[in-house]
Amino acid sequence: MKSFVLPEIGRLLKTGDPWEPYQVLDAFGQPIEPVATYLKDLIAADSSTLTPRSYGMDLLRWWRFLWAFDIEWDRAVREDARDFMLWMKLADKPVRVHWRHRGKEPAEIPQPSRNDRPAPGTPNPVTGKPTVGTKYAPSTRAHCETVLRSFYDFHLDRHSGSLLVNPFPLVRNRRTARANAHHNPEKEHKKQRTGFYRPKVPKRIPRRIPDEKYTEVFAGLRSHRDRALLAFWVATGARAEELLTSTQGGANVGEQTIGVIRKGTRDYQELPATRDAFVWLRLYQEEAWKKGVPRGRKQALWWTLRRPWRPLEYDAARMMFTRANKLLGANWTLHDLRHSATFFMLDDPSMPPVYVQHILGHKYLSTLDIYNRPSRDDVIAAGLAHHARQEQRKKNPPPALPAPAYNSETLSILFGRPES
Repeated sequence: MKSFVLPEIGRLLKTGDPWEPYQVLDAFGQPIEPVATYLKDLIAADSSTLTPRSYGMDLLRWWRFLWAFDIEWDRAVREDARDFMLWMKLADKPVRVHWRHRGKEPAEIPQPSRNDRPAPGTPNPVTGKPTVGTKYAPSTRAHCETVLRSFYDFHLDRHSGSLLVNPFPLVRNRRTARANAHHNPEKEHKKQRTGFYRPKVPKRIPRRIPDEKYTEVFAGLRSHRDRALLAFWVATGARAEELLTSTQGGANVGEQTIGVIRKGTRDYQELPATRDAFVWLRLYQEEAWKKGVPRGRKQALWWTLRRPWRPLEYDAARMMFTRANKLLGANWTLHDLRHSATFFMLDDPSMPPVYVQHILGHKYLSTLDIYNRPSRDDVIAAGLAHHARQEQRKKNPPPALPAPAYNSETLSILFGRPES
């Protein structure tokens, strides 16, 4: 099991069909029926269109494991789930082969040069954030366990196939009841370890991009579109994919707001932005319209820079920001821009946190508590300042206090001495 390599058979297909946006295909290119039924149920439950994508990737990974050991999906038992989760914990992630080199022998595939990159899993020298490691992250394993457990629960309720038990069980004290069965609906759900094989996920501390580094990243951008995007992300605190849903009519210069579609609720919300962001937006629009980008209030706001014109997607925006990061040797992400915007708003004493919560689109005010935790840079800066004060105190000790003495007039009165 330790040397087991997951076979690259089957794939996740993006269909473009709103009824079935993603399909998990087997080795013969046919949709896997139990997975298709489950993903369709997710869409009917008003999930995001990206949910079937992330769930489909986890299910494809599990199916590849089943295919490798010739196990039917409805015959999997707890030992199979245990071995799968143990493999995810100990094994290296499969290296994705570029499409140009697929089908070649491993010796014929050129190895990427890492002379200028930190070793996998080590902190980035600029940001302090760990780089992507060779193992599956705890959050990835936890997400996979949750998806597979809910997948089997779904088919147990439907009495699908020969399925008798869920191979991904709950912890022992919750086997007989649903997790959070007696939860008070007025209180926030606590993040609890419900799955028996679910790993413990460490708490993440949000990181902000320092002002001087943000300026360097901004200077490394190549177009007015990219500068406008970066300015709006930092000004509004919108998620990366949310800002990409804006239309040309949603950018209200007079009100200084921009409208986005929220990720979870799919509600339309107007967010305040800075004047500089609208200046960069106007420069980008004038340049794009002269090149022939479609114009209209209902048209998308962000487009590709080259023909054929297409609305800008998340992956292209992420690659743009990654290229700017490489100039500094940094590994910040687009979501770090959202964290930076949150820190800027919370640093303003005149900005009530409940307004910040509404701008971010958070359901609970308590979600802002993570921004009260000190970051790595804050802790190091405070520790160095403490050592500097201690060193300064050693070099310039405070003057000694005068020794206590009795008042001579008080002694004369007490002992009856004549005053001289």
